[in-house]
Parts: sequence; C-alpha cells; structure tokens
Amino acid sequence: MEFNLVLASTSPFRQQLLAKLMLPFNCVNPNIDESPAKDETALSLVKRLAEQKAFAGAQLIENKSVPQLIIGSDQVALINGQIIGKPHTVDNAIAQLSAASGQAITFYTGLAVFNSANQQMLSCVEPFTVHFKHLSVEQIRYYINTEQPLYCAGSFKCEGLGIALFERLEGDDPNTLIGLPLIKLIDLLAQHGVDVLSQAPDAQPANTDIEFNKGRWG
Repeated sequence: MEFNLVLASTSPFRQQLLAKLMLPFNCVNPNIDESPAKDETALSLVKRLAEQKAFAGAQLIENKSVPQLIIGSDQVALINGQIIGKPHTVDNAIAQLSAASGQAITFYTGLAVFNSANQQMLSCVEPFTVHFKHLSVEQIRYYINTEQPLYCAGSFKCEGLGIALFERLEGDDPNTLIGLPLIKLIDLLAQHGVDVLSQAPDAQPANTDIEFNKGRWG
C-alpha cells in the first residue's frame, strides 16, 4: 500500500530532519494542549503528546480517501527530577541553563506514527543525554542573548551555538536531540510497510527550502 506522509509539526528543524529521508511529505499544525497531567512522568508525557499530535494531524487531512502516515513528536528534559520544556522567557532560560550547568541531563523524545488506513498507532520514546560544561552566568547570558532559544526545550539549539555548552553527547541518534529520532522513525515506518530505501521511482524528495524562523520544537 502506498501512503502520503505527513509531519504533524510546525518546526522547521523537524522538517529539515525528515527531508533527509528523501520522501515527499506535507506538514500540518496539530495545535494541541501540551500541558502535563498531574504526576505524569517525562516518558509518559512525551509519548502521549507525540501520539496526540499524530492523531490530531490525521484529523486535519482533507482527502481522507488516501491512506496517510502521520508523524508526531515531542520532547522534554529532566533536570533534578523536574520536567523541563520550553522556557518562553529570558529569565526562565537563564534558570534552566544554570540548573543544567555541570550536569548530565537526559532528554526524552516521543515519536509516533499513525496509520489512517487501519487506525494503528505505533510509538516509542528515545532518550538522549547531554553532558553540560560548567557555565558561568556571563556565558549563559551571552548564549541566550545571541541565539534566543526561548522556544527550545532545555534553552539551547544544539544545531547552532548551543553545541558550545556541552562536554559530550550520549545517545543512539544525534537527530533525537534536535527533535526527530530518524533511526527509530525509519523502523516505525517499516512496521507500517514503508521502506525508505526502496521508495517509488516517481517519488520526489521533499522540498527542503525552509525558513528557519522558529525554534526546533513544534
């Protein structure tokens, strides 16, 4: 069975990552409430939100007669046992990076792929650990003022100057930290019957001419 591929995200960085697979895809804005439930763990939260984004994306598809695979993804970090998302303000970003300074912080990325043909949802959670340098307040303020990572979980953009904040990275797939674990995604697509190494001859690579005017998390 042939599918249309849909990314339920407005993040240009997730779009760029998905474009690496050279499969045509469209994007929709799932626009869900990302608030954690009471006593919800980080793993449960990102898995639930990824699934909700994929399902919400499916409801936005106009031509429902064509089978769709809708991809949802979400990410949070754990700092001292507390779930950390997007800072939204400079003060919150300073607080997040100050708490992360000198620490090993684990990021959890939830990934879901919803099959509109059989209503099957496949999902997983991929961890990735970042070992932060010991950062001075001056370094933290300089970084935040320079890159403005106010809509990025953890208050950094590892695909930019944020790489200077780290001593080392630890995980199976560096794409996970940017927001879309491609190795796991390829596996989930295969379980839905899509082999990225044998795409249809008439399929064209997705448009990668993307404006980078938002944070990496959508």
